[in-house]
Amino acid sequence: MENGVINIEFWRLISAYLFIVILLWLTKRRGINREKRIIIATIRMSVQLMLVGYILMFIFDHPSPWIVFLIIFLMESFAVYNIYKQLDTPLTKKLKFVIAFSMIAGSIACLFYFNLVVIHFKPWYEPRYFIPIAGMFIGNSMTGITLGMKQMVENFSKQKHIIEGALMLGAKPEKATKDIVNSSFDSAILPTINNMIGMGIVFLPGMMTGQILAGASPLVAIEYQIAILIGIAGSVGISSFLALQFGYKTFFNDRVQFLPNEKNEK
Repeated sequence: MENGVINIEFWRLISAYLFIVILLWLTKRRGINREKRIIIATIRMSVQLMLVGYILMFIFDHPSPWIVFLIIFLMESFAVYNIYKQLDTPLTKKLKFVIAFSMIAGSIACLFYFNLVVIHFKPWYEPRYFIPIAGMFIGNSMTGITLGMKQMVENFSKQKHIIEGALMLGAKPEKATKDIVNSSFDSAILPTINNMIGMGIVFLPGMMTGQILAGASPLVAIEYQIAILIGIAGSVGISSFLALQFGYKTFFNDRVQFLPNEKNEK
């Protein structure tokens, strides 16, 4: 036991992989071809987390604002790249810029407000707080934008004739796409809302559980978790709103023509 936390011995950690073996057996029994993906995912997760653990040990022992900024930059870059990849459709330069701007602006603004005003730790770049909180904000914002943009792009393609019909009747792009954009925004924030609804009754969140296991008072852990969830909701909401609000406009050219499946770089 170290600092009130029970250390997991190496052989006990290895024994946890029995759950992966069971999962592989279940997928094989059902005839689902996912064995290779599960194995690769398990190996990547294990290696990546081990590397991150050693990197964080070094960063925590040598705190520096420049290192923190570098890590945030890498997080944001990966998040933007992952959104592009998950959308799995050709994106215009304008839409790529909107996604990148919304992802970075929304998550960073909420992150700094949360750290400087809500938590208010010193120094402001303390990596033990800054990096984990940034990971939660950026990760959830990435998921929100991905879900929202994915639904908007798909519905634009499916409902092209409806949008064009509305434009022919004199509706402006904002009015013609309002229902789709609103539905997409709802999809973006729904997972976060569901987490908030089920929190504390259906499940205990990872951060709260970790703090309790580390010996923190359950009430202190709850305070942190409430603040984090509210901050995440704000980050997801603002990032997704910006992405959808500016994103839908990139599907129209200067002549207010709707081009859901064509590149409009002009």
